[in-house]
Amino acid sequence: MAKKGGAPTKSEILAAISKDTDLSRKQVSSVFESLNGIIRKSLRSNGVVTIPGLLKLKVVKKPATKARKGINPFTGEEMVFKAKPASKKVRALPLKALKAMVN
Repeated sequence: MAKKGGAPTKSEILAAISKDTDLSRKQVSSVFESLNGIIRKSLRSNGVVTIPGLLKLKVVKKPATKARKGINPFTGEEMVFKAKPASKKVRALPLKALKAMVN
């Protein structure tokens, strides 16, 4: 299914699911698009979505940082690190079932 040493591509995943479930590739693709929309809507509205048996996604708000002085670890010289605006990041938390799959 996957290339040696790499993650499977979207096409490979769709083909594998299509083969396992006897659904057409187009139907599987439609399910993925629907899931994508549900995740997007849920993250925007309440910031949390759970994909049962796999993982929980949540939005984490990162505060703004001020410009500060520091030392470049490669050259050892002093420099100013730029300020960064506040941002939102998505955090994925594996559920117990997913952890059990890899252990």
